[in-house]
Amino acid sequence: MAEKKAKTGNTEIEREYIIPLREKSRVVPRYKKTPKAIKTIKEFLAKHMKVENRDLNKIKIDKDLNQFLWAKGIRKHPHKIKVKATKEGENVIVKLVDYPNNLKFKKLREEKIGKQALEALDNKKTMMQKAKESLQKTDAKKVEEEKIEDKDKDGLKDKEEAAEKTKASAEATQQFEKTQAKQAKHQTEKPAKASKPIRVALQK
Repeated sequence: MAEKKAKTGNTEIEREYIIPLREKSRVVPRYKKTPKAIKTIKEFLAKHMKVENRDLNKIKIDKDLNQFLWAKGIRKHPHKIKVKATKEGENVIVKLVDYPNNLKFKKLREEKIGKQALEALDNKKTMMQKAKESLQKTDAKKVEEEKIEDKDKDGLKDKEEAAEKTKASAEATQQFEKTQAKQAKHQTEKPAKASKPIRVALQK
């Protein structure tokens, strides 16, 4: 019924089984056959891998095995299947042993895409690191320039101080000119009013 290859290490137990699926799924209606096959695999492994309380949630089915079981839909599943079960702590991870050609190529393609994605991420990270380094360098340069420019050490740059001084002097000259203009206006004499003609009453 089942072929076993036991590898006992520190905590990992690895075994291979051929699990029959036809007998249990025969009594189930057609539209529930594949889900029943998955449940059969879990029950079989819970029993043979000595899972605590035969908890089916501790058995994790691999993506490729799931695809293989669902390849022909919900009504038709393989009648027997060869799997490799690995017990890691409390969980049991189940993988397919004999991959069919279409799944092999699909898996290789997915691995290739995964590698390319990882390489792209690494390149992106390096680009981001370079950008961060360049930003840090420019910030350091700015800080150094500010230190050089601020000789008085009063918190203001020398250029800004010079601009403020010129602005203040321009405002002061304008104020001075205004006051001078006012004083000049008040000091000038008012023009004399034209004298009214004297009317002399003529005596008759």
